[in-house]
Amino acid sequence: MLANTLELVSEARRRGVAVGAFNTYSIELTQAILQAAEHLNQPVILQLGVASVKTGGEPLVRATVVAAQRAHVPVAVHLDHCADLGMIEQCFSWGCSSALADGSHLSFAENVALTRQAVALASSYHATIEAELGYLAGTEDGVTVEAVKASLTQPEQARAFVAATGASMLAVAIGNVHGFTPNPPPLDFERLSQIASQVDIPLILHGASGLGKENVQRAISLGVAKINVNTEVRTAFLSAIATWGLRVGPTPDVRRSGQDWLDLMREAIAAAQMVVTEHMQTVAMMP
Repeated sequence: MLANTLELVSEARRRGVAVGAFNTYSIELTQAILQAAEHLNQPVILQLGVASVKTGGEPLVRATVVAAQRAHVPVAVHLDHCADLGMIEQCFSWGCSSALADGSHLSFAENVALTRQAVALASSYHATIEAELGYLAGTEDGVTVEAVKASLTQPEQARAFVAATGASMLAVAIGNVHGFTPNPPPLDFERLSQIASQVDIPLILHGASGLGKENVQRAISLGVAKINVNTEVRTAFLSAIATWGLRVGPTPDVRRSGQDWLDLMREAIAAAQMVVTEHMQTVAMMP
């Protein structure tokens, strides 16, 4: 069933757990995420990045919303990392229930201005705005930010930012990075604790791929209620396709069992579903 993002995240926060938010690029990847959520009977957030929306347009967004509506667990649909108010409004009109109005690359004053406009826009759609203060190193959907340019969230600034913007959720930078890292980056948990003491809204942790169960669950214990995962799931899906290609060879024979499109998609969906399941068990604090 299609759910309100803020309600899902707020309920997770109340229970001392988090909601997993996973980026999707196609109906097949959406299927993998929803199958994992339904198997565990857990709520989930489907996220669409700007590049995905530009590529798939309204059909992709609406298909994602319909998939959420027909799911047997609560599912929210979220537009991730978008600085374009026009795209945010368009996605709201297509059924998304939340968006990250990403002004993290702007000055503090410009970030406040963008976020306030997004919050005002969202109110007319009964939607939710996630904001980001501080920005992450790493690569997300082909956009790379060098580590030297990354900026950590300042706790006192976070309080002023939330008060000035009215944002309902806040993504923080505490040493986390976009993309997969073989060795988990050191997270500044003291900074996270200070931020949580300054604001009374759910905190969001981006870049959870490769962080490890212990780090993620410690962040949840300090106030994080939405965990974003993209790279690990996408890589599992693509790796399954690559493995299938190596096994089948350059010229598939669609008359043979295991060599047609649906065979390929079944393998890719299963691989992605396994990774999503592991992350959902972590954020739901399952043993």
